[in-house]
Amino acid sequence: MEPGFYKPIIARMFGTVTHAFFPVPSKRDPDSVLAVTGMDTLELVSRIQRSDLDNATLDALRIMADRLCSEYPFMPSDQLLAEGRSWLRRITEFHGQRVTLSQHREILVLAGWIALLIACVEYDTGDRQAAEMTRQAALSLATEADHAEIRRWAHEIRAWIALTSGNYHGVVTAAEAGRDSAPHYSVAVQLAAQEAKAWARIGDRRQTEVALDRGRRLLEALPYPDNLDHHFVVDPTKFDFYAMDCYRHLAEDRIASTLANEVIQASTDSDGTERAPMRLAEARVTLGVSAAREGDLEGAIHYGQQALNGQRKSLPSLLMVSRDLTRVLNDRYPGEQATATYLDQIRALTDHSS
Repeated sequence: MEPGFYKPIIARMFGTVTHAFFPVPSKRDPDSVLAVTGMDTLELVSRIQRSDLDNATLDALRIMADRLCSEYPFMPSDQLLAEGRSWLRRITEFHGQRVTLSQHREILVLAGWIALLIACVEYDTGDRQAAEMTRQAALSLATEADHAEIRRWAHEIRAWIALTSGNYHGVVTAAEAGRDSAPHYSVAVQLAAQEAKAWARIGDRRQTEVALDRGRRLLEALPYPDNLDHHFVVDPTKFDFYAMDCYRHLAEDRIASTLANEVIQASTDSDGTERAPMRLAEARVTLGVSAAREGDLEGAIHYGQQALNGQRKSLPSLLMVSRDLTRVLNDRYPGEQATATYLDQIRALTDHSS
């Protein structure tokens, strides 16, 4: 019997999925538009301006959209936002022109993916109103194109916004709206994860475990993705990240810390390059919470500040998890100068996101 037969069994014993416990080496930087289509960005823009919408142009636009979505973990928010909006304008210029039915649908789908990306980055930077409007635009594009996956990701973003806003029952409602009709998409895993996080914050351990198990089973059944960097593809190693958040809230510090260390290892290349800076930040907060509960104030502050110092941030998510640490610090070390300094940093970050 092949050794691979045992991998899912072993992973399940440890409460995770096969490719989180037995990770596949990263394939960073998918082929460029030039390499795949033979045209560079200048030629692609030129074709769009001429309304020269042939199959080669559509292929190039599809690759461009994929590359934008793959830059989410790395590119500075303002740059990604500017590029995303620029490409969305160019693509939507075709809407209403004389194109074939299949081309019309492809334009709607490409615009839908980029609108989802823009909504995420807008919310990362603290612009909730713009993010919600863009999310609704993506949902409208998905409905017109009859594209189930984009529609489900729009529900997932709704769940994420509700989670980081403290509307935990709203997370469950959004997850239920998106999950039932999307069992074969990776977005179903993400919806289960958001629901598990909400139940953990409500304090319902049973429902947390049910949602985590649902996500684990869905993820185990999916094929391994070609591009792990794509924001709307669920990286199997991310399952530990989901569970880490839940167990931190359930005060299972040993499990949460173990998962946090797994997340850090999976998100850092052998040369020290950080492949998932936002995941790393949340893992470090988790280690900080565990340290604080164990009586290690210095270690807690160290991990907390490491999390705040990352170059690429999702402000709502970072503030949400950082407040977990501030609550522990306030409860256990209310009169310490280190606590006051860290709280000042969180207030400054909160003011910046307002």
